[in-house]
Amino acid sequence: MTIPQRIRDFADELTEIRRDLHAHPELGFQEVRTSGIVATELTRLGLDVTTGIGKTGVVGVLRGNRPGKTIGLRADMDALPIHEQTNLPFASKTPGVMHACGHDAHTTMLLGAARYLAETRDFAGTAVFIFQPAEEGLGGARAMIAEGLFDRFPCDEIYGLHNSPFHAMDEIGVKKGAAMAGANFFDIHITGKGAHAAMPEASIDPIIIASDLVGQIQAVVARNVPSSERIVVSVTQIHAGAAYNVIPETAQLAGTVRYFNRDLAGKVTERMQALCDAAALAHGCEVRLDMRNVFDVLENNAELSQAMIDVAATLVGEKATEKTDAVMGSEDFADMLQVVPGAYCTVGHGSGIAVHNPGFTFDDATLPLGAALMARMVETRGAA
Repeated sequence: MTIPQRIRDFADELTEIRRDLHAHPELGFQEVRTSGIVATELTRLGLDVTTGIGKTGVVGVLRGNRPGKTIGLRADMDALPIHEQTNLPFASKTPGVMHACGHDAHTTMLLGAARYLAETRDFAGTAVFIFQPAEEGLGGARAMIAEGLFDRFPCDEIYGLHNSPFHAMDEIGVKKGAAMAGANFFDIHITGKGAHAAMPEASIDPIIIASDLVGQIQAVVARNVPSSERIVVSVTQIHAGAAYNVIPETAQLAGTVRYFNRDLAGKVTERMQALCDAAALAHGCEVRLDMRNVFDVLENNAELSQAMIDVAATLVGEKATEKTDAVMGSEDFADMLQVVPGAYCTVGHGSGIAVHNPGFTFDDATLPLGAALMARMVETRGAA
């Protein structure tokens, strides 16, 4: 692995930053402390810094020593509502909130890239460092775009990365084209008729209706979508009742649809709406479906994906690979890629513990590689 010596020299400082962020996680649109640290560090490095884009987003701009393209680099900052169970000395100090997806590492890597480029200042064009809030299903990318991110900071290309616990240490992978699924979130609100649990005949039981719908919804894909297509419907929440002796008035289901084919996702929504309408008619109650798009399909530009693979190969050699399989997970960097062409890669650290798990850990030895990759994308593509 070939990491610039200058980055190696401040690797310990990157570890300190990452562990501090890990110990103080913040949920989406609440990243006040995190964005403050980011803004302070970028200002110290001499970048032009803008805060408050998408509420807690931060953008830093650094100009090279000769004309060239404007290259955007993006990292996410938010944590998850998970109680950490790692017992690390720098574990979360905030009960119920944890960096279980490694966004603390992504933020640190991008700060490392900014530091390296600010100290060397040997690149063409302009680097735009985008620190995004609220990636975890809250629409942080769309919020920044809606507030003029790319109007105020136009980019010719944009790049991002995500850690991967299931890839070998230092392995960098890029999937050309559709790489990650789009995502819809849904809520189903059922309003029946409450009654005493000893007199169920006086009720319209929303729990029975909800239970029936769970089975019917889980069968939508199996019986309505060609088996060659990749689409997933998952009911992930059921909320109803608060007492042992009361049949509640209402119940709520919630979940997600993951897809690569937007038309099929639309057909799934239509089928779910039909099931809800049928349940309402059959039971004489109200069943309301709220389906909303949260992430678009993440589509990597083929040419720029190859450029990212080529740059990664200068750092990790044969461990830079073209991935062949798209994943059903989603990522709202997809929305930025709908506006600016670019690519998104994974950087392995081999922990083997899944993201969004209370025992998730990250290997800090990977920080210099992520910083080097992002910095080298600017050095390479700014002059392309």
